[in-house]
Amino acid sequence: MEFRVLGPVAVVSERGEPLPLGPAKRRGLLAMLVRCPNAAVAVDRLTEALWRGEPPRHSRTVVQGHVSQLRALLAAHGAPAHGVELRTHGAAYLLRVPETRVDAHRFEELLRAARAAGAPRAALPVLREALALWRGPALAGTVDSPLLEHAAHALEELRLTAVEELAGAHALLGEHGTAAAVLRAEAVAHPLREPLIAALMRALDGAGRQADALDWFHRTRRLLADQLGVDPGAVLTDAYTALLRTGSAAAPAAAAPIRGALPVPAPAQAPATASTPIPAPTPTAVVPAAPAAPFPQLLPRRPRAFTGREDELAALDRAVTAAPGAVALITGSPGVGKTALAVHWAHRRGADFPDGRLFVDLHGYSTVPARSPTAVLRAFLLALGLPAEQMPGSAEALGARYRELTAARRMLIVLDNARDSGQVRPLLPGGEHCVTVVTGRDRLGGLVASDAARPVPLAQLPAARSTELLAAALGPDLGPELVAAEPEAAARLAALCEGLPLALRVAAARLATDPHRGLAAFVRELSDEHRRLDLLNLEDTGVGAALGLTVRQLPEPARRMFHRLGPHTGATLDTCTAAALADCPPDRAAVALDQLAAAQLVVEAGPRTYVLHDLVRLYARSLAPGHDPAGLIRLLDHWLSTLLAASAAAEPGSEPCCALPAGARPSAAIRGFADRTSALAWYSAERDTLRGAVDAAVAAGLHGRAWRLVLLQWPLILWQVRDGWVPLLEQGLACAERDGDPGAQSRARALLGWVLAEEGRSEEALGHLERAPGLSALAGDPAGEAVARINLAVALTRRGTPERTRELLVRALALAEEAGRTETVTLAHQHLTAHLLAVGAPAEAARHAARGLALAAPPLAAPRRVVLRTLYGEALAATGRTPEAVRQLDDAIREARAHAYEEGEIAARAVLAGLPRP
Repeated sequence: MEFRVLGPVAVVSERGEPLPLGPAKRRGLLAMLVRCPNAAVAVDRLTEALWRGEPPRHSRTVVQGHVSQLRALLAAHGAPAHGVELRTHGAAYLLRVPETRVDAHRFEELLRAARAAGAPRAALPVLREALALWRGPALAGTVDSPLLEHAAHALEELRLTAVEELAGAHALLGEHGTAAAVLRAEAVAHPLREPLIAALMRALDGAGRQADALDWFHRTRRLLADQLGVDPGAVLTDAYTALLRTGSAAAPAAAAPIRGALPVPAPAQAPATASTPIPAPTPTAVVPAAPAAPFPQLLPRRPRAFTGREDELAALDRAVTAAPGAVALITGSPGVGKTALAVHWAHRRGADFPDGRLFVDLHGYSTVPARSPTAVLRAFLLALGLPAEQMPGSAEALGARYRELTAARRMLIVLDNARDSGQVRPLLPGGEHCVTVVTGRDRLGGLVASDAARPVPLAQLPAARSTELLAAALGPDLGPELVAAEPEAAARLAALCEGLPLALRVAAARLATDPHRGLAAFVRELSDEHRRLDLLNLEDTGVGAALGLTVRQLPEPARRMFHRLGPHTGATLDTCTAAALADCPPDRAAVALDQLAAAQLVVEAGPRTYVLHDLVRLYARSLAPGHDPAGLIRLLDHWLSTLLAASAAAEPGSEPCCALPAGARPSAAIRGFADRTSALAWYSAERDTLRGAVDAAVAAGLHGRAWRLVLLQWPLILWQVRDGWVPLLEQGLACAERDGDPGAQSRARALLGWVLAEEGRSEEALGHLERAPGLSALAGDPAGEAVARINLAVALTRRGTPERTRELLVRALALAEEAGRTETVTLAHQHLTAHLLAVGAPAEAARHAARGLALAAPPLAAPRRVVLRTLYGEALAATGRTPEAVRQLDDAIREARAHAYEEGEIAARAVLAGLPRP
């Protein structure tokens, strides 16, 4: 019995089967106990972990219930026999478990062993073994609470430490390219972890890729400035300086393992809060007396139903205490609530500005012309008490007088809706005790560079806060009751509004005018993409109106790109896909996407990768007459080319199951895939996007492209076979039939039949599989017929009717050899081996396994070799050749572990465990 927390929380039986743990709270409770094995964990501590806020009155009963269920589950699977017991210990619970059965403990032990190994060559396999224990984000599948988040973060830090040490060991051995490959994926996932980026720069430099190393430095510097408002720290700056000074950042000491080094925060003063006033001014030199005037208060009224934003309010508090004359810069997409945040904060901190608060809408993104700095200065000077007849004549004199009158004051200046840095700079006050808050859709990097503005980026509201805002905007009489009555519909409405406060407020306004409509009915209307933007607009207010103002102000490359984004079917967008949509070179697409990111219309998620939210995509689609059919075809052909590359990387040595359709346009560029892991990760990440592309192709009558989009996902379908693929495959089959392609119909039926068989739907599976071979024969596709026969043979065996299995597999082998398809030949040998073992012919099984292994050398994917070695070991053992069997099984286990093929390792270990002991 094994307890796992390095990924989804799980308990695995001795047979390798995960135990049915139940809901997220039970998994969270188990995670808390597993992280403190053999130690009592108080009920209060468990309660704190299971509820983010105030727990319900019956929380102790709930905890007891989960403990009881866990105890019964563990006992039913033989826990006591393995030294595992869940005990009650007063007002606490204690999980007795040998620590070697906890994956996190084994990981930490291996990490210590790697450090004790000394020599990097000895440390490498130990570090790889440690990292192979990870199956995803730590403590996944549990509830969302600070305690569990903290525990998961601590484990993730340990994992990153192990990754850094693995790269360091490779670097010490001179394997800089390998070190860079190890670090790059983590650098993409953790773009602000400076020691990690510095190590990647050194590795890239050692591999002779100095330009890439410099690119990573500048990319990280921009991210630090945009997201945190800080400059790179010493570790990153030192690597950059070394690279510039000597042409090499790979100083000898820098290649050593990092051993858990983390950015060390500089001593920081306590952040200002609503109860922490901005420091009072120190005495200053006497300045010319300002005219007597009331303290100006130009703020708009406090925004109604303001909800959440605690983190951003705290960030504003910190930003305005960072330096004298502080400038805080609130940036975000249209409708995200920048003005509301600035005004709410300004009202909350009013006591800190006894000399007044100025506010102006600069109309940077508006239907009316932008306000000129000169006009704003005149209005500010009048508010500060300067008579109109004393108003200076020139812009320079106006600015000088404004700075003079603000020099000795403690004031707040809110500059809302700024277009660019040039519109803001003349309006910055002269006093060191004044604070300026700027809001804008553009990132205003020039203001950060010239005036040390501290960015406060504003993202969409999380789901819980979105429903709170919806209820608040509906009003106290209607909102809480409506949301409480239909919580699932409220959550869905928040998701359709994508956490945009503007969209949520418009939705609330529509509901308030027709409360009998109900949330669920309104959600059904919003779910229709053709109506969503219209429903989220009211008169001149709404998402479409806000986006339109931004698009009109875009530079020409960005505006042209935005008009081409409508056919896109997903949330993520890279430069290659954008180039296909816009029919332009990737470099030009990258420039346009950077401009769209600066305007907050797309969000940069990584190097040359962006997020395009649904409401923005729908607005772009509304700008393209006829939905841009040529752009859709370019997009579909781009996806097909990318899928061909992904399937080649995911299943090395395999033959493509189809070619591009006649007349397809080759993409200017497609993304590359370094290995099987990166290809499968891309498949998983883009699954919804590809499903949307299939739907779009079907709607446009492009059936030949639609079925290709389905079939080319086969590597992920086989890898995650029980993950709800039947509707997509049925859609692909229907498209192949409409396209009149018997070969495509055969492959669709063979794949659909395989999935149905895996789901236990044998009758439906055989209905498709029996027809597939004949369709391939009709199409003159021997390779497709071979695959169809193999799948049919496997389904018949599983159903308990194996009489035709040998005939089907022998014919499949001959067809695959005739077609010259090595990967299919090895597949036929694999299944023939398994069949012959099942019918008691181990010697013949061993011969087929040996022939399959001889063909399964790289580049064929490692899982095929692992399965063949395991079958070969089983066949050898059955013929009495036990030492040879052990060698094959040991090799299978090593290769499975090296390629993170957990199922293959478990299967090989099970066979090995059943061999007679010498």
